[in-house]
Amino acid sequence: MTSSNNQPTGQQPAGRPDSGLSYVPAAWLAFVMALSVYSMSSAWRLFGDYGLPDSVYILVYGGLAAGIVTILWGLYLLGLAFNRSARFPRHFTIWQVAIILWLSARQAYILAMPDFVFSARGLAVTAAEIAIGLLCIYLLRRGSGAEMVYANPETESPPVLVCVIAALLGIVLGAAIGACAGFFAGSLIADVTDMSCFEGACGYFALFIGLAGLVVGAIAGGLFAVWRVNRRKRKPAT
Repeated sequence: MTSSNNQPTGQQPAGRPDSGLSYVPAAWLAFVMALSVYSMSSAWRLFGDYGLPDSVYILVYGGLAAGIVTILWGLYLLGLAFNRSARFPRHFTIWQVAIILWLSARQAYILAMPDFVFSARGLAVTAAEIAIGLLCIYLLRRGSGAEMVYANPETESPPVLVCVIAALLGIVLGAAIGACAGFFAGSLIADVTDMSCFEGACGYFALFIGLAGLVVGAIAGGLFAVWRVNRRKRKPAT
């Protein structure tokens, strides 16, 4: 049997992906970026600590550098994903391979250095991140249907420098607005609920909400900036 548009009944039209799994890599990309922002914000307190082993400082500064690269590179990839660019699957795969190499190197360093204590939980988390990354690469493979989702032809994209500058401004402004809004909201909640301030409990609560607002604001600001830069109509690349 055929329908009125000459498509066999019970079947999807040609060129439509079988499922929405092709969107999972973009969601995973945003999650990894949010995790990087949180890790960077949590590591700032270590910069003022003295007397820590050199191996710890190497890991902290290495994680900071990796987080910056992950976020800036990820914002560029999100711009491609928003536009459903045909370049997204290939560029995402390169990004994900780099992330997997970093995770493997970091875990090997932690296991090799005597200053760190073995953590089964940390090893399991790293293994899960690598497994999800490999799954995302598999979902974007040729013939998976992802080429039907990310099918927009090559276009004259804004210069990478423009995207990076816009992303940085968006992150800084978004983080500032989010931190202020989060701290204000946390203070307001503490007052309304008559939260105890014994040993600074209410202050720590407001600070925690402010930190959460900083993370959310930084990600939202970066995403909005990249979306805004890539929003205007562009001509196909010649």
